[in-house]
Amino acid sequence: MALETSNARRPAVSCGLEPRIAMSSVAVLIPAYNCAATIADVVTGARHYVDRVLVVDDGSTDGTAERAAVAGADVLHQGHNTGKGAALRAGLTWWAARGAEQVLAMDGDGQHLADQIPVMLEASARAPHALIIGARQLDPAAVQPLRQFGNRFANRWVEIATGLALEDTQSGFRVYPLPETLALDSRATHFAYETEVLIRAARGGLLVLTVPVRAYNPPPAERVSHYRPFVDTVRIIAVVLRLIIFRR
Repeated sequence: MALETSNARRPAVSCGLEPRIAMSSVAVLIPAYNCAATIADVVTGARHYVDRVLVVDDGSTDGTAERAAVAGADVLHQGHNTGKGAALRAGLTWWAARGAEQVLAMDGDGQHLADQIPVMLEASARAPHALIIGARQLDPAAVQPLRQFGNRFANRWVEIATGLALEDTQSGFRVYPLPETLALDSRATHFAYETEVLIRAARGGLLVLTVPVRAYNPPPAERVSHYRPFVDTVRIIAVVLRLIIFRR
């Protein structure tokens, strides 16, 4: 399966890997905030392919942590809602202390499909020191216009900052190489963290690759998102501008 760094669209393909992949260096990280309705299925799906699964409960108040634990995940509790970026950093640090070399991150809301985990892991096996992005292959007609604009807007800012034309810079379905990712010292605490990581990775010489993956785009009535279009977009812009202007 070819990896890509452009925005060309291709269908995802099965890589033929078996469940319970014998890759002791790979672990799963799921940042979750009030995902009680979906977290058990996400954990169960992930554990079909990878034994080690950590859910970072980011101050949930709806039973997310309890359901994640029952489904078989380790659970790291944040005392209050700290933001997705802070949850990711906490989880990456937790796994690094336990010897993980690659961490596959996926969201707790069910948009990232478990059967695409082998696609991501094969890509990581081919390039173990690369940051792998799962570029979501969604029907544009099914994506809300504001969200579609936000994704394209973020893609463009990342390209300005790095020269890389990446298809889906806002995808949370990623494989992070450790300790290379932690060495980037990305500091953003909310959704801007994922953008900051990409920019710092590209500038630091860390290979950034994308692989097309299928994703679930629920109907608007069922969609649960903690992304606040105005506030979080401003945060992303602020992070990118700081990195462009101050180069740090």
